[in-house]
Amino acid sequence: MNAVAWLTQLLEVLAALILAPLFLGWVNACRAWLQNRRAPSVLLPYHGIRKLFHKDAVIATDASPLFRLAPYVVFGAMVAAAAVIPSMGTGLPFRSAADAIALVGLLAIARVFMSLAAMDIGTAFGTLGARREMMIGFLAEPALLMVIFVASLLSATTALPLIAERLVVQPLALYPSLAFTAVAFTMVLLAENARIPVDNPATHLELTMIHEAMLLEYSARHLALMEWAAALKLFNYACIGFALFVPWGASIGATGIGALALSLPALLAKLAVAGLWLALLETVSAKLRVFRAPEFMATAFMFAVLGLLVHLLLGA
Repeated sequence: MNAVAWLTQLLEVLAALILAPLFLGWVNACRAWLQNRRAPSVLLPYHGIRKLFHKDAVIATDASPLFRLAPYVVFGAMVAAAAVIPSMGTGLPFRSAADAIALVGLLAIARVFMSLAAMDIGTAFGTLGARREMMIGFLAEPALLMVIFVASLLSATTALPLIAERLVVQPLALYPSLAFTAVAFTMVLLAENARIPVDNPATHLELTMIHEAMLLEYSARHLALMEWAAALKLFNYACIGFALFVPWGASIGATGIGALALSLPALLAKLAVAGLWLALLETVSAKLRVFRAPEFMATAFMFAVLGLLVHLLLGA
């Protein structure tokens, strides 16, 4: 790979780092509009992260090095995931490492370190959140893998860039298998990113919170990295959905700053629509009780299996 390709890869990762908080702010603003409330600024996540980086960290006296290391590992895993997901282009240097199964492993690494850090201090809320997070992840990962398997059967590869390239050249038609897996992927996205109906990112009620319970002991730069990583995770999941279901608009096979710049408006448009759709789903949904979350994830897995069966039996 030449220097231009590596520069393009770097710019794509920087774009993900910059756009992730903006996407989160857009989802929150759309949710407020749909609920007839005054919307916060879409730039509010930037202000929160900047403010946290300027504060002094307060760490429990019995915290182990794992507690301090976890925010950097979680943030690094999300950045690595952003590097292998073809958000704007498919012909980038990390293309050979962009296996979808390895991507699920990166997401699992972040979950494990976050859960271990939450239990490290020994508080009741942290342990409660870690156990719930591992339960959700244990149920969400099989559904996500099944979604990827359906797309890989259609394109004969598990590499996300190649899946996007081969789906683009497919004749424009309605594929029932992809329709079923799109429903399953949407449910996994909601669960994995602590969104309604599985979790509510806007509450700190100890009986229902999952993600927020694991962050209660963090402050300053550590909390900023965790919040930034959460925004990156939501952005990464959205881009995985774009690569699997709406790959049009990304630069296919081409490298270079010009090709990346041409695909940026398409990415922004898809993020705008996805943010509005996500906010609409959260507005019309009710928060599930925690013990109903396995049923929600089992339904997602069922839709993914239906997509697989439709493809194997009907070839559609």
